[in-house]
Amino acid sequence: MRPSAALPAVLGLGALALSFLCLFAGSKPGFMENYHILTLNVSRFGSTFLNTTAKNSSNPLVNLWSEISNHVEGDINDAIADLAEDLGLQDWYSAHLMDYCYGNYTPAPVANLTVSRKDIHKDITACSNRSAMFFFDAHEILQRSLNNSKVGKSLNQLGWPDEIDAGLDAVRVAWKAAFVTYCVAIGLIGVAVLASILGFFTNGRGTALVESMLAFLAFLAILIASSIMTSVAVKGSNAVNKHGKEIGVEAHRGGKFLVLTWVATGAMLFSWIYWVAECVIGHRRRKNYTYAKGAQ
Repeated sequence: MRPSAALPAVLGLGALALSFLCLFAGSKPGFMENYHILTLNVSRFGSTFLNTTAKNSSNPLVNLWSEISNHVEGDINDAIADLAEDLGLQDWYSAHLMDYCYGNYTPAPVANLTVSRKDIHKDITACSNRSAMFFFDAHEILQRSLNNSKVGKSLNQLGWPDEIDAGLDAVRVAWKAAFVTYCVAIGLIGVAVLASILGFFTNGRGTALVESMLAFLAFLAILIASSIMTSVAVKGSNAVNKHGKEIGVEAHRGGKFLVLTWVATGAMLFSWIYWVAECVIGHRRRKNYTYAKGAQ
């Protein structure tokens, strides 16, 4: 028996659970919504037009703002919220591996004299259906919301930068590849865990060698998946923040999701290191035993 094999088995089980959570986080309202890949904040969409004085501007946002500001009393944040509501948009749209969720910020989208930043939280409205090869197409998603509103304008007519679409589209293939890689990683981690359990009852070097190879493949798969999603989160949020400032749109990368996937990666790394050490140390142990036995 090899009692120490319980360690890589436990690590593998932990990595397996975390990998499943990465795959299904945000799959329904209230289930790990904060573990998003990135969140698009459109609660201040159009706020950059508030200082414009062009009465005959051709941009529908300016005219819409003029209508709202004539009827809204209170602070400017209330007016901004009414503008976003009139556009038919939710305050936020969060992207997950297989779907997206959306909702509003409560009690207000931005901090003011009566509401501090720490008091603001997400109020989820709904999530889309899960899809195996999902991609967060922000333009399509927001346009769908606009189509259901009374604005009757396209996202491009409201000043949506093409650069945001180009930046997100650049990670489309990587996003879909990550889903496949996570599925492969989950399968390999599962096999590695079973091998570790079997390794608990055996004590040969050949067994340790096979298990180290399985652990390495599982580690490599989850490493690739984690690296891809880190790149997607960074590049996607940077593209939105770089070009969305002019229209009051920003993105937040999902720190909790990245912690989740990298902890799973770390767990498989240590599992692989254990089996490599077992191959080396176990071989030396058996060699010394054979030498001592021959000397008797």
